[in-house]
Amino acid sequence: MQNELKKQQALEYHAKGRPGKVEVVPTKEAKTQRDLSLAYSPGVAEPCMEIYRNPEDVYKYTAKGNLVAVISNGTAVLGLGNIGPEAGKPVMEGKGVLFKIFADIDVFDIEINETDPVKFCQIVKALEPTFGGINLEDIKAPECFYIEQTLKKEMKIPIMHDDQHGTAIISAAALLNALEIQQKEIAKIKIVINGAGAAGMSLIQLYIALGAQYHNVTMFDKDGVLHSDRTDLDEVKQKFAVDPSLASITLADAMKDADVFVGVSVGNVVTQEMVKSMAERPIIFAMANPNPEITYDLAIDARQDLIMATGRTDYPNQVNNVLGFPYIFRGALDVRATTINEEMKLAAVHALAELTKQPVPDLVNLAYNEKNITFGPTYIIPKPLDPRLLATVAPAVAKAAMESGVARKEITDWEAYKLELNKRLGLDNQLLRVIGQKARKDPRHVVFADAENLKVLKAARICLDEGICYPILLGDEKNIRDLAEKNVIVINDIPIIDPKSDAVQAKRNEYAEIFFNKNGRKGYNIYEANRLMKDRTHFGLMMVETDEVDAILTGPSKDYPQLIKPVINIVGTEKDVKKYAGMYIIETKRGPIFLADATINYNPTADELADITLLVANEVKNFGIKPKVAMLSYSNFGSSKGTEAKLVAKARNIVKERQPDLIVDGDIQGIMAFNNELLKENYPFSELIDQNVNTLVFPNLAAGNIAYNLLKELGNMDSIGPVLLGSKKAVQVLQLGSQIRQIVNMALIAVLDAQMKNPKTKSECEYRKNSWYYKQ
Repeated sequence: MQNELKKQQALEYHAKGRPGKVEVVPTKEAKTQRDLSLAYSPGVAEPCMEIYRNPEDVYKYTAKGNLVAVISNGTAVLGLGNIGPEAGKPVMEGKGVLFKIFADIDVFDIEINETDPVKFCQIVKALEPTFGGINLEDIKAPECFYIEQTLKKEMKIPIMHDDQHGTAIISAAALLNALEIQQKEIAKIKIVINGAGAAGMSLIQLYIALGAQYHNVTMFDKDGVLHSDRTDLDEVKQKFAVDPSLASITLADAMKDADVFVGVSVGNVVTQEMVKSMAERPIIFAMANPNPEITYDLAIDARQDLIMATGRTDYPNQVNNVLGFPYIFRGALDVRATTINEEMKLAAVHALAELTKQPVPDLVNLAYNEKNITFGPTYIIPKPLDPRLLATVAPAVAKAAMESGVARKEITDWEAYKLELNKRLGLDNQLLRVIGQKARKDPRHVVFADAENLKVLKAARICLDEGICYPILLGDEKNIRDLAEKNVIVINDIPIIDPKSDAVQAKRNEYAEIFFNKNGRKGYNIYEANRLMKDRTHFGLMMVETDEVDAILTGPSKDYPQLIKPVINIVGTEKDVKKYAGMYIIETKRGPIFLADATINYNPTADELADITLLVANEVKNFGIKPKVAMLSYSNFGSSKGTEAKLVAKARNIVKERQPDLIVDGDIQGIMAFNNELLKENYPFSELIDQNVNTLVFPNLAAGNIAYNLLKELGNMDSIGPVLLGSKKAVQVLQLGSQIRQIVNMALIAVLDAQMKNPKTKSECEYRKNSWYYKQ
């Protein structure tokens, strides 16, 4: 049933709304008759003639320079085999999404119904005028070798078969660093490769280019060791063939005294005994997916002096192709390279290896739930969510293309180029992925207080399936189970608590007494306390207050103000926090923008506005991002003497007194906050000059709420929130009418909130699985 549910979720994801995962979006205005006459006839004739006179101008007047084709015939799709071009299209669309989100490269996916490699090459070659580069994908061996080699000879744009070279490049960078840590020389190491397909042959050739020696390599495929008497080996494989006298050796034989084992084959073919037989300080790259050749735990248990990498996200040192192809193509496109050559691939290898040794940004530490990731046995390759990859790998590739003579455009100012790359996506554009990664590293128990709402119920199931949290559902059990059954949602493994039922009478009494002791002098009597404990929000908040769960997600069936009052009465604020505040996060191309306060404080005083500013700045820091705050008004630095403008200016002064090192300025208009040239020209004294503002503080609730809703709807931007700031425990309140995706995002925030406010070891979190609500 659960597998069926996941299948249905995957199908719904691809089918809902506009089918598929990609669309074409115009980059120029096309609204007026003038626009249309420039975009098409007659105006379009002008760039046509310019390109006719100088074909290189196609890069100046069209999207070719930022357009890559992901091309496949569907003969080797993931682990699904030869499923055909139509069935492979979702994968190709997905690859296009990765190009866009990691390197801002546009992609057309092209599925070709042709298995003959000669005809396939003819088709792809004919597409050269359209694209700046070709990413070959999921084409079976040995045809993939012929296809790539032929197209590279016959075409003058960068071409790469990522299945071959992606793993090679990433694993080569990891190997260089692992050898450095293990104090071994690449020219002297004994290497065993299991898997002689596209990836295996490409990676060993790259290792040879880095200094490995042919005579130190032993390779295996499904038919055993590669030896020179075999008649099925091509010219390249023959170079790695051992003497026929060794034709009968096994993988176990070869691994004795080996320094390095690399697996690009199938799972569970390496035993602990094989690992124990390797040389001192061995290196294992077990990259079969989803099951490595040997699991990380078994390998590390066998050898404490081992460095290991896999292709999996749940182990250290993940060899992930997304570390390479987006940035390699980015660099190649930006210098209009005619090919992707060995020099460019090696440049990517060395750039990745060197980046691993640099101090890791807070955003990356946050994503992987670490205090300080440092170069060492469990960190030999950058993390996929490292925002520095684009501005590190792409320039290295571009420079190598220029130095090797395959670039048709030169970059002269490398610092300006790196700055341009970072502006493409925003250094912090990975925030939502970072939040998700961190939550999954340390999932917590979260109460979903409105589980009779279908969207909440679906979100809770998603959260459990994705490892975000362990949900506890509150509501009428029969109603919840009926709703789940009607909508095919599996909830048998999720606790359900009905606060009104007799089964929790004792717990209600316990909570009521605690509540009454806290609020008896606030107009509540013991009878009202008992009555309130039948309310899902009150009951759930008491579970959080008594530390029986880590966090609560309440709403979205009530108005926000109704839900804040019980939070105040039960949980209260953090130390030194006087009032709650609300913050929204909007994902933009320039990175996340944090908005406060748009949900709680109607007309804050200067002191309260300063408190809100410091609350939101601290929360931004918790996300691993340096806050750069604009305190907004209709005025610029006293240009208006209105009461509100003065209030904002006063609040800014209070903030600077309390936290002098915080980058914050105001009163300032929104246009000035984001237009650096205008700000520099008119107010050169501002702290915000040459800063990318990421935090906006509004003078009152009306301004904040209106701005948020306009940005979200007119800009069609993703958002998270409202995030409740200042609560002593992890409490998040959903907006009325929240959608499933928004609820899941808020669950992520609730888990992060719990991690920060109540740090626990994994064993401490596990004990909750013996709590009373699992025994209901």
